[in-house]
Amino acid sequence: METTGRVGLGTIAREWGRIGITGFGGPPAHILLLRRLCVERRKWLSPEEFEDGIAATNLLPGPASTQLAILTAWRLRGTPGALVGGACFIAPGLALILALAVLFLAGDPPRWVLGAAAGAGAAVPAVAVQAATSLVPASFGRAGRGRAARARWAGYALAGAVAAVLTGPWLVLVLIASGLAEVAVRGRGRGRTRERAGEPGRGPGRERAGGGPGGLLPLAAGLPALGGLGAVAWVAFKVGALSYGGGFVIIPLMQDDAVSRYHWMTDGQFLNAVALGQVTPGPVVQTVAVVGYAAAGIAGGLLAATVAFAPSFLFVILGGRHFDRLRADRRVQDFLTGAGPAVIGAIAGSALPLAAALAYGWQWVVLGCALLWLVAARRGVVLALLAAGVAGAAATAAGLPLP
Repeated sequence: METTGRVGLGTIAREWGRIGITGFGGPPAHILLLRRLCVERRKWLSPEEFEDGIAATNLLPGPASTQLAILTAWRLRGTPGALVGGACFIAPGLALILALAVLFLAGDPPRWVLGAAAGAGAAVPAVAVQAATSLVPASFGRAGRGRAARARWAGYALAGAVAAVLTGPWLVLVLIASGLAEVAVRGRGRGRTRERAGEPGRGPGRERAGGGPGGLLPLAAGLPALGGLGAVAWVAFKVGALSYGGGFVIIPLMQDDAVSRYHWMTDGQFLNAVALGQVTPGPVVQTVAVVGYAAAGIAGGLLAATVAFAPSFLFVILGGRHFDRLRADRRVQDFLTGAGPAVIGAIAGSALPLAAALAYGWQWVVLGCALLWLVAARRGVVLALLAAGVAGAAATAAGLPLP
């Protein structure tokens, strides 16, 4: 892709900042607002260019809608545009979520704040279930119609679910292993097809799964041993560079580290962090800033956000010109075919420890209502969390116990 046109950096800052302020509702809302701006209103990009951008960013790990915001700004003004547009898209929600983190994680917050947090947190397991189920049709269709391919899909999903419950910080290795397994299986199948057709095959010494995900394994094995700000950076790095399948995969990638391994937060506070990431504008991945704040104050929150979003900027600035080739690479497609169901399983599996953190009966009532609203009725996440927060505040006013 080549950059097109020359739009002023001030214009990019203003327009992308406006989306960062009004972008409630997660990736679908961000994509709609970016399309209205770039394609319909300003006509900076053609519909085809915008759709290609969506397809390319969905191939990358990390927050896809943030990467789309960076990519569209890069198309208009190159690297300066990507830096300005991405920063202005991220900054409003980051400032708001850090301010809310100060309030919700204070040493002695008002009871109504605790009640609202407990209510919104009670709905979070339902959000995880809804996020997982919404990803199933596209991922299952991508696996293909063959019985073996569908069996592998189910196996990867089960592995991701079990890993989300049992493996904690090592979940990322299960996601990567699932992707690499599918690369190997499909690569062997294509090799046999070429041999039957009389074409030279590619031995294991010539064709590899690529240096992307596989090359991160040594890093994944070593960084969790760090403590302090190094641990904050590692958790944020997993979120920004190793998460496949949408923003909600951050829950299983962060929960064990934040609650059990480093004890930065309680289970209830982690639920609050996830809820804050859903109800604030901008990328859902900004939940990581709340975890960073719990670990090391404002500096920890800013560090976590910087590390989590840095890969998205690098992917676009360094790789934007090669996105078309990336989309056509069969090994990349195969990796995502395997990693995708593992991500879905991990998101669904994360609902179990999240639900286990609920302490009182009234929270289970809120969870049941949220499941009906989100999964059965398929209604909006933001409204569900806000209503759950109001219910929690009302429960507190009625004298019901708090976690």
